[in-house]
Amino acid sequence: MPSIARPAILVIDDDVEMTEMLGEYLEPEGFVIEVCHDGDTGLKLALQPQWQLIVLDVMLPRLNGFEVLRRLRESSPVPVIMLTARGDAIDRVVGLQSGADDYLPKPFDPQEFVARVKAILRRTAPSLLRQPENEEVVVLADVTLDSRARTVRRSGAHVELTSVEFALLRAFLRAAGRVLTREELFREVLDRAFSVFDRSIDNHVSSLRKKLGPRPDGRERIRSIRNAGYIYPSDESGPAGA
Repeated sequence: MPSIARPAILVIDDDVEMTEMLGEYLEPEGFVIEVCHDGDTGLKLALQPQWQLIVLDVMLPRLNGFEVLRRLRESSPVPVIMLTARGDAIDRVVGLQSGADDYLPKPFDPQEFVARVKAILRRTAPSLLRQPENEEVVVLADVTLDSRARTVRRSGAHVELTSVEFALLRAFLRAAGRVLTREELFREVLDRAFSVFDRSIDNHVSSLRKKLGPRPDGRERIRSIRNAGYIYPSDESGPAGA
């Protein structure tokens, strides 16, 4: 099994050439890679605790990637990047709503793939890539976010978030009362350039809203600002729609 001294990545994809190519790009960057080629075996491996990241293809024999992700999310928050040869937007939405942290259509630029892997690990396992960031606890109204413990509580109850949702909420809480543009969120949360055709942030915001629910006073917790971005109202902000 891979050592956890370096980031350990499980690649579940039945395309042998693809998995070999990913290994050629990831291993020189210091990642430890293990590969399997079917969904059933992949799920059993994915449920083991040593992985910092899982790369999961949608079209798999024995168990498709969406079902692997659904079962994995029942017990594990490990970050997942989904891959697909199908370009349907609905696949992307289903993957993100099912708990994927990122989603890449094939074919893709291997260097972009490596950049996305690093972006996720900077959020979820920063000590393996760089010195840990300063720990902090952010409290706003009924929400408490603990960066060191990587936990979120709403009115004392634990809220299970993906790594992207956690980073997104942290960005909103730090900038409460100020509009964050999609460009800012792409850069800070996804660590990549903004594209008008990429709806990833919008899908993650939608999922985060559902998990957090409305504020105690009934106001919407994350407001969309037309042609601008999003705002998480501070306690001093006016009522929704103001």
